[in-house]
Amino acid sequence: MDSFYFMYERLDVWKFSMDFVKEIYELLETFPSDEKYSLVSQIRRSAISVPSNIAEGSGRMSIKEKIHFIDIATGSLYEAICQLNIALQVGYVQEDNYDNIKNQATRIAMMLGGWRRSLSSRETGNKKENNNE
Repeated sequence: MDSFYFMYERLDVWKFSMDFVKEIYELLETFPSDEKYSLVSQIRRSAISVPSNIAEGSGRMSIKEKIHFIDIATGSLYEAICQLNIALQVGYVQEDNYDNIKNQATRIAMMLGGWRRSLSSRETGNKKENNNE
């Protein structure tokens, strides 16, 4: 039987966001144990939300729904970076580790933005076509 792929598994933005989650998990191993149920948990949830929402959005049929999940993924990415910035400020993360992860997040944000713009222009084109009928 041939391997079945879900559409999102072929998206570079999903692949990069999965790498981002892996980096986050490795970094969080160095956090103090008393942060396990607070900052660590928050960062994990926001990081996991990025590829999860990319996957969920890719399975939606309407462009509007796809854009909605891209927006959620983008917001979760921003949230994760904000939380990592807090961790940097309190000394849980070294600056070079933070910069590396922020660079990954920047790349993902740019890809999500490009995907969103592409879908938005398609949606706008579809609306114009429907109005001209």
